[in-house]
Amino acid sequence: MQSSSSSLSRRSLLYLAGVAVTLPLVPVAGAGAAPAQAAATPRPLPLKIGVASYSLRKFPRDKAIAALKQLRVKYVTIKDVHLARTDTPEQIRAARKEFEDAGITIMGGGTLTWKTPDEAGMRKDFEYAKAAGMPLVVCSPAPDTLDLLEKMVKEFDIKAAIHNHGTEDPWWPAPSDVLKKIDKRDPRVGVCMDIGHATRAGADVVKTIALAGPRLLDLHIKDLADGTSRDSQVEVGRGILPVVAVFKELVRTKFQGHVSLEYEINADDPVPGMLESLSYMRGIAATLA
Repeated sequence: MQSSSSSLSRRSLLYLAGVAVTLPLVPVAGAGAAPAQAAATPRPLPLKIGVASYSLRKFPRDKAIAALKQLRVKYVTIKDVHLARTDTPEQIRAARKEFEDAGITIMGGGTLTWKTPDEAGMRKDFEYAKAAGMPLVVCSPAPDTLDLLEKMVKEFDIKAAIHNHGTEDPWWPAPSDVLKKIDKRDPRVGVCMDIGHATRAGADVVKTIALAGPRLLDLHIKDLADGTSRDSQVEVGRGILPVVAVFKELVRTKFQGHVSLEYEINADDPVPGMLESLSYMRGIAATLA
């Protein structure tokens, strides 16, 4: 086991690496001298690291977008608090444009829950996702809605990533519960693995990445101080979850989806903790580039 001092040193290095890959390069010039050559541009990160906008659920859309820009986030999965499903298609497209104008790529939306096989209701949600420019919906469908879900996925050509929610979830506690039910279905039906909830449900999250293969469509990152307690969330890198090993396996398997920070604590002032978490995540990814 690492000592606390070596662990802190490692975390500090990863934090600085994360900051380094997100800050602009600033030329420095001496008096009467030509500007110094900028340092070499860092290699692109091998993972699409972004944010689930649920992390900013207490913020209205404009403030959430401002926070994402402050955090230098380029990818987002949108919660409907920031882009309402009850809005008109015109309002949805206008809200979508606000994210796009800020340089933020919409990777998906959700979580959308369907308790019954109501085709009209599910179709309305997929029409919302289409207007919002979502290539993927993160969802929690009742098992008896899967036939209908697959139909919508084929019709709209929008992926559906079924989210596991841990031991409290009557349908999908762990990613393996999803994989058992979708094995023969359209490849656009897959898994959104939440590594915190999956760990609490007893999953080995690193092995699950390999097990899911191309069915792993989306990933929610958080960290826990206690692998059995959902209330023990801490900034990513401060807990016990194997985030480094997760990132290595994602890179090894050439994961193309969204590695999405879902920061559920400190809702009134989440930006400092999100910055620390994203810096740690970016630092790991930078070492794997």
